[in-house]
Amino acid sequence: MAKFIDFFKKEFVFSISLLLAIISCFFVKPSINYLDYINWETIILLFVIMLIVEILKNLAIFEILVRKLLTRIGNARELVFILMFICFLSSIFITNDVSLIIFVPFAILALKKVERIDLIILTVSLQTIAANVGCMVLPIGAPHNIVMYTVSNIPFESFFFLLLPYIVVSLAFLGIVLLFISKDKITLPKMSKIEFVRKDFLKRIFMGVDYYLLLTFIALFILIGNLENIPFFNSLFTKWIVGNEVLWGVIASQVISNVPAAMLLSGFSSNYEAIIVGINIGGFGTLIASMANLISYKILVRECDEFKVRYFVVFTILNILLLIILWCVHLLNI
Repeated sequence: MAKFIDFFKKEFVFSISLLLAIISCFFVKPSINYLDYINWETIILLFVIMLIVEILKNLAIFEILVRKLLTRIGNARELVFILMFICFLSSIFITNDVSLIIFVPFAILALKKVERIDLIILTVSLQTIAANVGCMVLPIGAPHNIVMYTVSNIPFESFFFLLLPYIVVSLAFLGIVLLFISKDKITLPKMSKIEFVRKDFLKRIFMGVDYYLLLTFIALFILIGNLENIPFFNSLFTKWIVGNEVLWGVIASQVISNVPAAMLLSGFSSNYEAIIVGINIGGFGTLIASMANLISYKILVRECDEFKVRYFVVFTILNILLLIILWCVHLLNI
């Protein structure tokens, strides 16, 4: 039982998704082929992206690039900017989740090395926001955008220009927050040599893939497919969602995170552009609005447990403020 509880806590999203998918199966016809619900293009694309990321990670490509950037730093504001910017840039290509998994521990370590632990809370908060902004640039930047890209078939350039106003405003917001960090001089410590480990290279790559994330997607596809075939939920969700996709994208993301929100809304509305806007700006706000937010929080608690309450407060204030600003941008774009 203890192992089961630990697994449930560790893989909370997967566990809930699987439980709801199983329960929903009791309310539809037994003859339904659940495999037909699954968008295999999304699953395969996500799997390939995760494999590529693991290859680059095990080749230490990311760490080499970050270290080269850090050698150009002279003060505290520049350090926080680099740590934040690398999350923005990397999340464009390797997803916001993976970017934070790699660079949040690196940021905490770097700040401890230069004896600026007072900047950890703000830096990790900005890194998380930056990763959620960067993932808007390309459809491959986050799981929720991968879902919408495969479902909607919207071209890369259209996807980018659709979210460009929100990207620009979010970057301006991050820039303004950075101005509140002093330019105190810092000296980076000497870092150990990076070594490439050849042993079990392929094994580490395939073991590094988040298979529970793929299973979560499969469970969610089955859940949404079943809800579409239950008349009560079909009529209820269609009535609520159609015409209000952006609003419900934001609301649903705050409660169930933007990945399940993307799958839920796309199952009941074909206004994909509105859904894309809603789930992307909806990734800001609460701690569970995006899985990336939870990843940063878990890493911070693991490394600096004494900061978890203050981090939650600072993170929530910054995210709610940005969410309000982006909602105003949406209203101006209507």
